[in-house]
Amino acid sequence: MSERPGDDETPNPFKGTPFEHLFGAGFGAGGGQGFDLSQMFGAAGGEGFDLSQVLGQIQSMMQPFDGPLNWELAVDTARKTVAQSPDPSPGSRQRDAVADTLRLADHWLDSATDMPSAITATAAWSRAEWVVGTADVWHTLVLPVAESSVGSVGNALPEEARAMSGPFIGMIGKAMGAMLAQQTGSGLGTLAGEVLSASDIGIPLTEPGRAAIVVANVEAFAEGLDVSYDDVLLYVALREAAHERLFANVPWLREHVLAAVTDYARGISINTAAIQERMEEQMRGADMSDPAALQRLMEEGMFEPPRSPGQEAALARLETALALVEGWVDEVVGQATEGRMPAAAKLRETMRRRRASGGPAEETFATLVGLELRPRRLRDASTLWGSLRTRQGTEGRDGVWTHPDLLPTAADLDDPLTFREAASQPEALTDAEFDAELAALLDGGLSGSAPEDVVDEDGDTGDDSGEGPVATP
Repeated sequence: MSERPGDDETPNPFKGTPFEHLFGAGFGAGGGQGFDLSQMFGAAGGEGFDLSQVLGQIQSMMQPFDGPLNWELAVDTARKTVAQSPDPSPGSRQRDAVADTLRLADHWLDSATDMPSAITATAAWSRAEWVVGTADVWHTLVLPVAESSVGSVGNALPEEARAMSGPFIGMIGKAMGAMLAQQTGSGLGTLAGEVLSASDIGIPLTEPGRAAIVVANVEAFAEGLDVSYDDVLLYVALREAAHERLFANVPWLREHVLAAVTDYARGISINTAAIQERMEEQMRGADMSDPAALQRLMEEGMFEPPRSPGQEAALARLETALALVEGWVDEVVGQATEGRMPAAAKLRETMRRRRASGGPAEETFATLVGLELRPRRLRDASTLWGSLRTRQGTEGRDGVWTHPDLLPTAADLDDPLTFREAASQPEALTDAEFDAELAALLDGGLSGSAPEDVVDEDGDTGDDSGEGPVATP
């Protein structure tokens, strides 16, 4: 049995890193003879060890790919995950029903916001079609996670260890990129089993103008409610159409939300301490030629390290952005359904709870990839938008979206009823009151009050009529 690294005159440059036990055998007694791959892959004593066979097993786990993430593998894994359950493509009748319902939803929204309709195409999707239709945006969101995760492999090593590891560390990086792709694909495939529409998680996952509903999931969702399927479909369509209006009519919003997600994801790092502990535990007896063993090793505790200050700030921006988007949609849909849809109140509360708590699929995705996409302060945001509409009308409410600097902050959500309270005071005057005040001002005073002394351009003091005391030179 090999001695532990550091017990002899040859130091182990990997000591204290997740790779101490992978490379430790090469720095034992007799130093410099190279590490013993047999200890890594379970060949007892090195007898009958075939390096080409081991490398072939590793290569079979992944195909060559560019960058830190095998995205083709991620999409393929997601589709295979979806295929574990029946996933029929919607028929023509279902597609027509979705298109008609989205048109009706758009018509209702005209009474709730001045933002014009933004839907240019409609789609009734299967779960697999949701995966394919949203894959490009997911790639953008997940790539920073992969870059941070794979990059941490080399960063966890001392400089001298990096120099000695050579291509093997690159091979581990590729293996991690493949495993992360499998995890991401599994998370997306699971999430596809629950999402109701393209914008269900609050971020724009399709190209602008494309409204899509996952029919099978809406049907399953309706089965658990004491509400008709038609009402559920209409409510989902209203939310989808409202998302489309907001993102289409606020040009900077799409990038604002996606940047908040990627900024948070970019700070995610691998928990190298957890990986090292698991390696020390499993390397003593695990058969590392089994790709599943290595995958289990990497999966446990990967995203547990405390968040950095930068990540905390990015997370706060992300949560606020998601809450404001979802709160606005909730407010606008509530206004559009008022007096038209008796079941709307029940569906609104159901959706609020669903979005604020997140379902099992969303929790699975957060665990696997480290992204948590839920508006925790949806109710506060909805209250804020509703209060602003009451005081300033729909124009005042929607006008806040004209620039990102005007958006409410997390502090504003703490007291949503007073957001822009000072700015709303002039709006308290009716047209008749405004005309009366203006006439009074032109007549020489506000609301009939006596004119005050003023200083004219010559420095004289007097009222606007020219009468009254005049200062003596």
